Amino acid sequence: MSQKQSIVFFDGVCNLCNSSIDFIIRHDANNKFLVGALQDEVSKQILSEYQVDPNYLDSLVLLEDNQIFYKSTAALKIARNLSGLTPILYPFIVLPRFLRDPVYDWIARNRYNWFGKKSTCRLPSPEEKSKFLTPSNSPFQTSI
Repeated sequence: MSQKQSIVFFDGVCNLCNSSIDFIIRHDANNKFLVGALQDEVSKQILSEYQVDPNYLDSLVLLEDNQIFYKSTAALKIARNLSGLTPILYPFIVLPRFLRDPVYDWIARNRYNWFGKKSTCRLPSPEEKSKFLTPSNSPFQTSI
């Protein structure tokens, strides 16, 4: 199963995560990414095909080339494909995950305390709608 775009799944109620998604959308010059909230039914259906726990909210999840990436690996692979200076972070991928992921985990554990949380998932603006995962633009067959 091939797909032309990678999908970034994120915690839809997390303010830090939503700011990160705004950044990705603004710097996705090559239209590489679709984004979807982990809490969304289309996202859950796609991730279930990759055996991702439907209650998992602790990390960005990247679906790229039919592979799932989590935490710092997902973030660095996303950064590599964005415009601006962000790709200069990608060389950190050479560091082992056991060095990178504890920093990611520390931020993830504290994200609601530091940045806050919304009561509902974010909705895309009309300009952003084509960047958000929906049943009609999903690269997978969905029954939703």
